[in-house]
Amino acid sequence: MKREVFFLIGPGDVVLWSDAGETALALPDSRARWEAIWAHRADLVELAHSHPVGPDAFSAEDASTMVALDQALGRRLRFSLVTPTQYLVRGDGDDAVAAPAPSWVPSLRRASGLD
Repeated sequence: MKREVFFLIGPGDVVLWSDAGETALALPDSRARWEAIWAHRADLVELAHSHPVGPDAFSAEDASTMVALDQALGRRLRFSLVTPTQYLVRGDGDDAVAAPAPSWVPSLRRASGLD
């Protein structure tokens, strides 16, 4: 089953927390996710999620969330996206740029139904 999955990543590519949606098209807002982000804010390095059926780009909702989180935490975080064919990170703007995949990407791909 394909579904959108979310990971909080800490130092050393450690997965600090994860959750998953019920469909491949959306990850509904979650109080538990926001609480996990806040609880791990000091160690938080990267926020990653999947688009199991594409697109290979951050959505408008992704972009507004990235800006809000950067402002709330007072620093620029790394945001990434795992698609059926790529691992992408936020570039200088909110665009998606291809990058080498870290060690946790296969786990996110499996959880998203991409393998």
